[in-house]
Amino acid sequence: MNKKNVNPMLMMAVLLILLRMVRGNMFSLSSLLDKLLLLPAIIIGLSVHEFAHAFVSDRLGDPLPRAQGRVTLNPLRHIDPIGFVMLLLCGFGWGVPVQIDPRYYKKKRRDEALVAVAGVTMNFITAVVFCFIFRFVSPLLSAGRGIGGIIGMMIIYTVMTNIVLMVFNLIPCPPLDGFNIITQIFNLRKYGWYQKAMQYGYFILLLFIILGGADLILSPVVSVIYNGIINLICY
Repeated sequence: MNKKNVNPMLMMAVLLILLRMVRGNMFSLSSLLDKLLLLPAIIIGLSVHEFAHAFVSDRLGDPLPRAQGRVTLNPLRHIDPIGFVMLLLCGFGWGVPVQIDPRYYKKKRRDEALVAVAGVTMNFITAVVFCFIFRFVSPLLSAGRGIGGIIGMMIIYTVMTNIVLMVFNLIPCPPLDGFNIITQIFNLRKYGWYQKAMQYGYFILLLFIILGGADLILSPVVSVIYNGIINLICY
């Protein structure tokens, strides 16, 4: 197979799913039921993340996201099938990247940074909003029983999923938003290694995940943010 035809995202997804299958009970009944409850959370998290990128770029004068139909909360415009499955099975994933044209920005580095930070900011806002929803509807739900318990679990999963997306995307590794943010802050494009980092970014990210770097960051940081928001808003 020609290397140029290999989709690095697909390769990363297959390897990570195989790794998760080897490590644990990915397809146990309880796991499958949990993943069904995760579906709305994943759809919401990926959609608001990519919408925020498109919306901010559009507001900064870039016509490309609107021309491609990305300035919308319609999930069909934002869901990447591979990224969706990855988030469902492996705990982290991605949507269809929003294409931008920085030529329309008045201050290129500042505006690119604003577009990059928009996605994770929207994930954080969404997590907070669903915390408030949980606070106000939880008295109406049957504690842990029946349809009320299922709805409550789906709301909590939406909070958690948005926090995971926020933290994962802030990892300063290409092609994630975190790397784009520090690229604009420190003007990394002027360095000779930048293009190589972008070229091999997917493989760097894959190695980082396989070696446990993502879990090392995600687990404690997500836990601290999640517990902080829940305790502040819900109790």
